[in-house]
Amino acid sequence: MKRSAAEIVREYGPFAGVEAVHGVTYDGSHVWFASGDKLSAVDPESGKIARSLDVAADAGTAFDGRHLFQIAEDRIQKIDAASGKVLGTIPAPGGGGDSGLAWAEGSLWVGQYRERKIHQIDPDTGKVLRTIESKRFVTGVTWVDGELWHGTWEGEDSDIRRIDPETGKVLEQLDLPAGTMVSGLESDGGDRFFCGGGANGNVRAVRRPRRG
Repeated sequence: MKRSAAEIVREYGPFAGVEAVHGVTYDGSHVWFASGDKLSAVDPESGKIARSLDVAADAGTAFDGRHLFQIAEDRIQKIDAASGKVLGTIPAPGGGGDSGLAWAEGSLWVGQYRERKIHQIDPDTGKVLRTIESKRFVTGVTWVDGELWHGTWEGEDSDIRRIDPETGKVLEQLDLPAGTMVSGLESDGGDRFFCGGGANGNVRAVRRPRRG
């Protein structure tokens, strides 16, 4: 396993009225974060909030190219990103113990925090298609270039780790500074991860290691 210190390249926030950041996603131009009673879109260049949607948002967030998906207690909401309207809901596999959320390969991927699991689910029905076991509490989840990464947070320790999607084996680990939390996690498809800062109420950009 490759292990190194995470390189934090930028911090966004804190933001007025935001006490904690839960889920994080990226729509190709803005970083969206969940903060309990709303979803907010941040311009990653200016660091300012461009718009907010009033919607229950207390855990993971994902984007499928058109819709936002947002965990709210024991369900996952499908949201029209333009209007903010909730188009439908499906049950969350953890029944309220869910954390991270990602979209990849036509499926939603849901982290189950204390159960240390990641579920692949059908976005229309919520049916669990498969389950991957992790070694640590799972916070955010993201896929990039065929790689599955998830955030962890136990005690004072947080890291971002790449795991084998078949076995759950840890292949690479980026350690964050002590006391730095990772709540949500999303890749920008390139060389950055966006990480929710939990109770710090901020979002961090962390460099994704180069392949080569």
